[in-house]
Amino acid sequence: MDGIIFDVDGTLWDSTDTVAKSWNQAIIDHSNLDLHVDGNLLKNLFGLPMDKLYNALFPMLPADQRWELGTHCFDYEHEYLKTEPGVLYAGVEDTIKALSQKTNLYIVSNCQCGYIELFFQGSNLANYFKDHLCFGDTGTSKGQTILKLMEKNHLKDVVYIGDTAGDFEACKEANIPFIYASYGFGSVENAPKSISKFCELLQIFH
Repeated sequence: MDGIIFDVDGTLWDSTDTVAKSWNQAIIDHSNLDLHVDGNLLKNLFGLPMDKLYNALFPMLPADQRWELGTHCFDYEHEYLKTEPGVLYAGVEDTIKALSQKTNLYIVSNCQCGYIELFFQGSNLANYFKDHLCFGDTGTSKGQTILKLMEKNHLKDVVYIGDTAGDFEACKEANIPFIYASYGFGSVENAPKSISKFCELLQIFH
């Protein structure tokens, strides 16, 4: 096996409370919308590409204003996450360290540019990952982003760990195996393999 590719939100950590706080402040500062978001709402939206996320949150705004407000939200998010990082799921730190001794680790996410770097900063796990790619880098579907990462790193035999039906569909598009993190944000029917705790990956890749 060439490597393991991970999703971030709902798989490695949960940053929804911090993100909700930052987005609410951005909405107050840069719009007149009577809109309040919370962590539970964001858990249903995380994993969407940025454009679809804007459409879901701000359907009442013209497209250009959705992007403008969304950009403010992400700017605020980055600042808040520097001091209030997300929370790693139980066992992530030790499991990532152990897996990195067996194979190369990567990240592919539908997030904006800079978010994975903030994950690394908040988790102190940067040294255990070989590379990463996101929607902000490619502007493509997650399946295509996975393929771009594989091509860049000359990967042929990989598996993806994620928590949403979108992750499962991305793996079908990229024609790679999928492991469902059932403790995360999403719900995946008929997943070929699943874990209820992150540390279970050690048994799978023993």
